Amino acid sequence: MEKEIKIIGSGFSSLAAACYLAQSGHRVTVYEKNSTIGGRARQLKKDGFTFDIGPTWYWMPDVFERFFADFGKKPSDYYQLIKLSPAYQVYFGVKDFVTIADNLPEIITTFESIEKGSGNKLSDFMAEAQSNYNIAIKDLVYRPGVSPLELVTLETAKKVNQFFGNISKDIRKKFKNQKLIQILEFPVLFLGAKPSDTPSFYSFMNFADFGLGTWHPKNGMYSVILAMEKLAKELGVAIKTNSNIEKINVDNGKANAIIVNGEIVYGDIILSGADYHHSESLLDKKYRAYSENYWENRTFAPSSLLFYVGFDKKIENVEHHTLFFDVDFDVHASDIYDNPKWPEEPLFYASFPSKTDTGSAPSGKEAGIFLIPLAPGLHDIPELREEYFEKIITRFEKLTQQSVKESIIFKESFCVNDFVADYNSYKGNAYGLANTLMQTAFLRPKLKSKKVKNLFFTGQLTVPGPGVPPALISGKLVAKLIQKNI
Repeated sequence: MEKEIKIIGSGFSSLAAACYLAQSGHRVTVYEKNSTIGGRARQLKKDGFTFDIGPTWYWMPDVFERFFADFGKKPSDYYQLIKLSPAYQVYFGVKDFVTIADNLPEIITTFESIEKGSGNKLSDFMAEAQSNYNIAIKDLVYRPGVSPLELVTLETAKKVNQFFGNISKDIRKKFKNQKLIQILEFPVLFLGAKPSDTPSFYSFMNFADFGLGTWHPKNGMYSVILAMEKLAKELGVAIKTNSNIEKINVDNGKANAIIVNGEIVYGDIILSGADYHHSESLLDKKYRAYSENYWENRTFAPSSLLFYVGFDKKIENVEHHTLFFDVDFDVHASDIYDNPKWPEEPLFYASFPSKTDTGSAPSGKEAGIFLIPLAPGLHDIPELREEYFEKIITRFEKLTQQSVKESIIFKESFCVNDFVADYNSYKGNAYGLANTLMQTAFLRPKLKSKKVKNLFFTGQLTVPGPGVPPALISGKLVAKLIQKNI
């Protein structure tokens, strides 16, 4: 039966859900409070430079393929993918870096050259990671998080101990070299928790990294948003920007309307892909399933301080993706999770999309994105942003042996306050809820409201978790659940 479905937000999960619901024959309208679609995956254009404001890593290409295949399409129908070679680079000191190749055999050789015997160990570790990937990404994450029994399969029964071990211990059992340990711990940071709090089973992220490689959509990650918008419109979805949602209306225990820019808009089903905590704040208190105390006690993935920088020259001694692990990882992690504060010496990440994509900067110039992970909820003022830019750019110059400060044409920043203002993000978190053992699958906030009929949620604070591929999957899961409940 055809239903009128109203979707709040236009990020990856909302657009994915819109496509599936329209395909099922419903009338779907997406409302976005900002002037452009994409949620956290928006774009910044300035002086001939183009930056992805949000996600910059394209991992798990198979998930994108699976999404488009559900509509008889391929990613290549909409955008061009470039496999990065090398995948990325990690700095540990001045002129001291490890380059990660675009294929596993070369990565194994690199490991062996750094620590004797580690090549074979990596080979074994990756075989296990691939097995976990096949179970998790091809099966488990496509389950809606309704029941603990979803995690019980013949395959997971064999791996039950991996839900109670952790990535950090596993890696340290096999590898002794600190550089290799940090490189192997890096992928799970995308899950939003410390490696020591991330179950062993999540080593599937290492297969996503070394096994499937790192990709770049031509013209940036925003190309994927534009592809999904095109697909959604082909399926009949209406998308409205500059549409701020002020309230979710409940009548007789059922969500039946949203208030958009002061106007009541009725719908049979209300789906929110906005921040979950914010979405519930749009309800009268008695209809909220999760208390303030609940949110206060969750482990959130980090927020970020980001800089988008235009350089008037090409930057040397870096790759498209470059990580700077020249300071103590554990100290910075503690400043995010254990005792939240601005880190004394932050790790940081830099992306130079113009190394791959000539369209992202004028000829002879370079587009640079710099990211420092931070605890959510930190005091965010312009003076601190400046102080931290100075810290990382000074280290950047020293580590990469070049001067770049005088080549900066402009820089824009984005931090905790912006995540709150632009995305109604709880405490300014950037990646949602961390995937710890107690925040996995059925233990995450539900896709379907426990208190209000016809009200659903999607996105990184619900199932399956943070990241772009999980957001696509979240949209599919909630669309299925809506279909089942109609």
